[in-house]
Amino acid sequence: MKVVVIGGGVVGVASASFALRDGHEVTLLEPGAIAEGATFGNAGCLNASSVVPMSVPGNLAKVPGWLLDPLGPLSIRWSYAPKIAPWLVKFLRAGTRERVTAQAQALRGLLHDSYGSYAALVKNAGAETLMRRNGHLVVYRSKADFEGDAFGWSLRRDNGIAFDVLERDALWRQEPSLSRDYEIGVFIPGNGHTVNPNRLIATLAEAFLRDGGAVRRERATGFDVEGGRLKAVRTESGAIPADAAVVAAGAHSKPLATALGDDLPLDTERGYHVVIKDPEVTPRSSILDAAGKFVATPMDVGLRFAGTVEFAGLEAAPDWRRARMLLTLGRRLFPALRDGYPEDRLSRWMGFRPSMPDSLPVIGRARATRDVIYAFGHGHVGLAAGARTGAVVADLIAGRPPSIPIDAFAPTRRF
Repeated sequence: MKVVVIGGGVVGVASASFALRDGHEVTLLEPGAIAEGATFGNAGCLNASSVVPMSVPGNLAKVPGWLLDPLGPLSIRWSYAPKIAPWLVKFLRAGTRERVTAQAQALRGLLHDSYGSYAALVKNAGAETLMRRNGHLVVYRSKADFEGDAFGWSLRRDNGIAFDVLERDALWRQEPSLSRDYEIGVFIPGNGHTVNPNRLIATLAEAFLRDGGAVRRERATGFDVEGGRLKAVRTESGAIPADAAVVAAGAHSKPLATALGDDLPLDTERGYHVVIKDPEVTPRSSILDAAGKFVATPMDVGLRFAGTVEFAGLEAAPDWRRARMLLTLGRRLFPALRDGYPEDRLSRWMGFRPSMPDSLPVIGRARATRDVIYAFGHGHVGLAAGARTGAVVADLIAGRPPSIPIDAFAPTRRF
């Protein structure tokens, strides 16, 4: 079949790659550079343990403190508050114990062996040097803070995630560079990361081209559908004939879904990162500061601190104070880092996480035609779930039963 995949991030590249392996004629549409959106600047984590949704019981009580704390993990541009309010209501509604338990079970299938899910694509592209399976460490300043996350750890355990709790000396032996202010941690040996998410997905895209795929630097604007069947994907320069299409445009997917009759509550949790070139500290694995909600990841470009959530939409200028905040928090995590760096040793970035209020992506067929498949809204797990999402999309294109249950990700689900 002629397949058009819309979006050149991790989900789009993986979907296009797996569809190509099935023998289809695949065109990837991306108006910008491949892997330059949310894929470019994320924390690089390939964590099967990321089954805990963002909205969980007890979060509502924490929101005022997060908003008032200048170093807090959450920020809302007040000019955007009226627009994001309905999304936030759905977000809080999704955070009941019953719904969170079901969401975690759904994510378990999507994230299972996140690292290994890339194996076929990585081997084909010769990208093995970009992958590390050194585990993942979550750290807390006190046992009380750790015990406050008991529900999340029980969800992980119930969904088959193996982990080791490390206290004081055991924690510091695991990560000697860590501040002694952190007294307890959890090490998850099955997790991994990439040393450069942008380069990893760009390399997979190069292999897609080498193997016969096509990339067009165009923006999709709509679809031609007749009698419930897809005829073409419309772009700014004309129509591309297609038997099937995939909407994997990340935070920019909503207008395309709306054009097909699906009004979905997709918004963006804007995230930031700061990278220190030639850092004084290189941790052994990626590390999540549980209270600060940010990740430190050793990468080939330096030490990256990535995280935070900012609600401000797709149009507002970046607030670079969020990146400077990450640097401040990073120094608390690793005391050996300098107090101040010249600009030539720092780089900053802001990107758009495509997020659904229930922390589950949209994977399934469009209302107007079964020939268009949605694959967007992965929020904080886009890289971790990217390869398996691509494999599921290829199953749907081919008419095969998906390799994992996907009913929970249906565009028609209740929000």
